Amino acid sequence: MRKFVFVATVCTFFAFASLASAQQGDAMIGFGTVVSPGAAACGASFSTTFTCPEDGGLYTNISADVIFHKRLGVGFDAAWRTRQGSYGGIGGQPYRPILFDFNGVYQPRLSKKVGGDLMAGIGWQSTRFYGFQANTSCVYFGACYQSSNHFLVDVGAGLRYYVWGHVFVRPEAHYYRIFNNTSDYSSDNVIRIGASIGYTIGGPD
Repeated sequence: MRKFVFVATVCTFFAFASLASAQQGDAMIGFGTVVSPGAAACGASFSTTFTCPEDGGLYTNISADVIFHKRLGVGFDAAWRTRQGSYGGIGGQPYRPILFDFNGVYQPRLSKKVGGDLMAGIGWQSTRFYGFQANTSCVYFGACYQSSNHFLVDVGAGLRYYVWGHVFVRPEAHYYRIFNNTSDYSSDNVIRIGASIGYTIGGPD
């Protein structure tokens, strides 16, 4: 996870380095969970592939955006399962999905204290399956894993409310279409719901 946090921090740094020419920037941290349609339990397909639903668990997310002109801008978001899950139930393979995406962002102002966040973009999902010893990435205290990576497209929306000065809370929902995700899970469609707390640098138009 240290490598992941480093990558996310670098992306956030470069985003805020653009604030010199931007009208506004936001940084957020939040929590939520994911739900996915399809199978409610693990099972084997006709090809004997064993797949489980990508569903449940506490997710942590960090995100940042910069707004340049007419409430339009760009953003970065990363969300990961806070604790390793057990693929297949208790005693199953330890795993952790991580979702990354880069988005175009539109932030309509609804009132002095309320605003919207609309976003759409592309990214990837990396699912780490832990406990492998050969042909894997072994990092930090012997944590060995194999990664399964898939391209995704996403759309999302949030409603921010400024509770104190530049500090806001934002309930939000994100939809991910993860291509070929059925090689690991029972559906290519994943929805993440949750809430973030954030801070705005700069101000509206």
